[in-house]
Amino acid sequence: MLIQAGIAMLEISATIMGRTNTIYPSVIWNEKQAILIDTGYPGQASLIQAALQHEGLPLDRLTDIIITHQDIDHIGSLSALCELSAAPAPIQVWASAMEKPYIEGERMLIKVTQAGINQAVASLPKEMPEAQKQAFRYTLEHPPTGKVDQLIGYGESALLIGDIRVLDTPGHTPGHVSLYHSPSRTLIAADSLMIIDGELQLGQFNYDNAAAAKSLLQFADYDIQQVICYHGGLYQSDDVNSRIQALIQVT
Repeated sequence: MLIQAGIAMLEISATIMGRTNTIYPSVIWNEKQAILIDTGYPGQASLIQAALQHEGLPLDRLTDIIITHQDIDHIGSLSALCELSAAPAPIQVWASAMEKPYIEGERMLIKVTQAGINQAVASLPKEMPEAQKQAFRYTLEHPPTGKVDQLIGYGESALLIGDIRVLDTPGHTPGHVSLYHSPSRTLIAADSLMIIDGELQLGQFNYDNAAAAKSLLQFADYDIQQVICYHGGLYQSDDVNSRIQALIQVT
């Protein structure tokens, strides 16, 4: 879905844990660069490639990938997309320093515990074949990894495209980042915010709820016309900033 020239929201749907799940990566581009924000679940590289093509961006046009944080639905197809690209230069992968060791596999994903894996497998539909359940367990126990080439946020000053502002939004994970695209006045919230029943809400499944709520404060410094939530899609209203302010007050 084209938001404005140079920015689009991708809609990626697939069956996850026996249920249809839709996520919304974003892509920002100009004449020289094309930057994908987050890479979906494992096995979704071809879906993302098709969604990029729909926006007129062949995969070989992709120059950079930003990983907003370490969760498996954001890093899942990172390596596959990098390997699929036939561009002359390798795709540059960006993430915060705190998230880097988890993305690269030096540390286990912070929310992936044995108890959590057991609970996730137990919640799968009873009719799902045992082989599929065990494959799902294996993916959780051996999450995909990918190389991080550049650091962003949390004191890092490197800029990808001058129109993007990297915002430090810890809470969902320790080194979570969000992005603000100034030409379109779009906040790419990643998992700091989500949409539930059409309304903007604080993100769920946070590593630190208090930090996640505090991170919303900085959004008041930006004129926001719309928000792309990784879970929920596009949120627009006459006064997005007022809605975010209301969330700050109740959290």
